[in-house]
Amino acid sequence: MKNKSILVVFTGGTISMEKHKETSKAIIKDNQSELLSSIKSELKNVTLSAVQFSLKPSPSMTPSDMLELAKLTKKYLDDPSIDGVVITHGTDTLEESAYFLDLYLDTNKPVVFTGSMRNFSELGFDGLSNLVSSILVASHDESKDMGVLVVLNDEINAANEVTKTHTLALDTFKSLEFGPLGIIDQENVIYYRQPHYHRQTIAPSHIVDQVEIVKAYAGSSSLILNLLIDHGVKGIILESLGRGNIPPKMVEGVERAIAKNIPVVLTSRCPKGRVLDSYGYEGGGHHLRKLGVVFTQNLLSHKARIRLMLTLGLVDELDQIKNYF
Repeated sequence: MKNKSILVVFTGGTISMEKHKETSKAIIKDNQSELLSSIKSELKNVTLSAVQFSLKPSPSMTPSDMLELAKLTKKYLDDPSIDGVVITHGTDTLEESAYFLDLYLDTNKPVVFTGSMRNFSELGFDGLSNLVSSILVASHDESKDMGVLVVLNDEINAANEVTKTHTLALDTFKSLEFGPLGIIDQENVIYYRQPHYHRQTIAPSHIVDQVEIVKAYAGSSSLILNLLIDHGVKGIILESLGRGNIPPKMVEGVERAIAKNIPVVLTSRCPKGRVLDSYGYEGGGHHLRKLGVVFTQNLLSHKARIRLMLTLGLVDELDQIKNYF
């Protein structure tokens, strides 16, 4: 088997944390040398190198950080001596960073995100096994042309499909609609299927991060929508009810946003299923489509936000924006 060269990019997160001696609360620690030295004996035919991008808990990761991480990853992927990249990341926003890179990068080389639910000091620290599994996936030939992958708890998921489903469980990352792409069984990487979506590269030189998410609920009004419009928001993700519907009181805010050329992108607060213009009443999906609302396909609101931020770095007209959704 050909020796593979895998780069590990450390960004922080729980995998790079340990308990503070006095408070017993998890804090960031630069432990990349310890992590890598602990796993070398588990890997055959793999040469590891490492770079530290940041030491941040994932709630501190910004879209600007994600853009810089994407550019850094692209630089290393363009190096013919690098066969794949593994990125360690905090789990709270891991799926957003992974999806950002999935959209930005145009490569057939494997890129794998991983992390841990327990910190370095805890019994059952899952960081080491997750890191080993991710390196195995990144060095596997079948991982090429799969887009950005997320590997934790010995499951392989697509960045477009996966989401964090539990605040504590080790198997928190799930592709609720379609299931995992595959598994890692000891040193074996086993794929069951391909990602369900057609990848579209969106790689602007800059992003527009003034994009906010508004959630619909029983009786919700246009108050938040109008507040965002008045503060110069550049895009709105509307997390609708069910199939893609909102209460009538929100319609005025949607109309006002679109009249000001602010894109309104529709998702559902349901974790599974797509939005569609099935209902013709006021605030129903058909009404919203006629107003000019942009519909997504099986995309959670926080990922739709990532997609819109990247898209706005390329185009700003509503008709053009629709082509990216």
